[in-house]
Amino acid sequence: MAHDHSEHGHGAAEHAGHAHTHAPTDFGRRFAIATALNIGLVAAQVFYGVAAHSVALLADAGHNFGDALGLIIAWGAHILAQLTPTTRFTYGLRSASILAALLNGVILLVATGAIAWEAIQRFFEPSEVAGATVMVVAAVGFAVNGLSAWLLTSGKGDLNVRSAFLHMVADAAVSLGVVVAGGIILLTGWNWLDPAVSIGISAVIVWGTWSLLREATSRALSAVPSNIDPKAVLARLKEQPGVAAVHDLHIWSMSTKETALTCHLVMPDGHPGDAFIEQLCHELHDKFAIAHTTVQIELGDAGPCRLAPDHVV
Repeated sequence: MAHDHSEHGHGAAEHAGHAHTHAPTDFGRRFAIATALNIGLVAAQVFYGVAAHSVALLADAGHNFGDALGLIIAWGAHILAQLTPTTRFTYGLRSASILAALLNGVILLVATGAIAWEAIQRFFEPSEVAGATVMVVAAVGFAVNGLSAWLLTSGKGDLNVRSAFLHMVADAAVSLGVVVAGGIILLTGWNWLDPAVSIGISAVIVWGTWSLLREATSRALSAVPSNIDPKAVLARLKEQPGVAAVHDLHIWSMSTKETALTCHLVMPDGHPGDAFIEQLCHELHDKFAIAHTTVQIELGDAGPCRLAPDHVV
């Protein structure tokens, strides 16, 4: 096989061009503030939910506890993702953010099941609800969740941060719904509305969590990130000057924010030089947000260098 093992597309030039993509934005302080706010909110909702006999408040408290736990998990993963790579963990612990997003999705779905079950039971055994207390505490929840979402809004490009952000936005909307329910209960005495809102909360959580859970699962299995079209990437590689064929193309997530690519380019005229590699890396970064590219050049005069066909590996 005639191919070029001596020069690959992951050289000093590529690092120099994209060094900024290897350093995740530091959200540590924002995670800390949002976590503290949500833990305080949970304590208040549990206390007043029990005092007011409101399953809607307790449901919201359960959800917010899941979010507080989720924020802690996301915060920890954010810290781990910034650790320096080692000889064993050559990418560092960037993928901890993917595992955190996956774990957060599972926790929320389990918590949602418990909330919905409790609400269904309350339909058969309704209790009087203190509507005014529900409204006040839920209004505080709306403010806390809105502030928490605002703290994380600039990190929506990171799946780990985005999952926390979307949970805060959903919580703010849910808390607003609880305020409205409390007002209606005060005016009408319809206590059945409290468990009905709880079921509505559960539906909102499932709806908002499912796509994140699916994306996190795909990334944990090294799937191509949903925001990248692999066919478009392949087409762009094939249209590079001097490229006769492309094989062994792999695109996967190193973290919830960084994407890696490896491929073999068949170039019969030989290695095109470092300038070609640097330009290609910049192009893949700017068009597809691929931060870490490795390219192997092959002459192709004795067949492609591969351990297995593309449909196998």
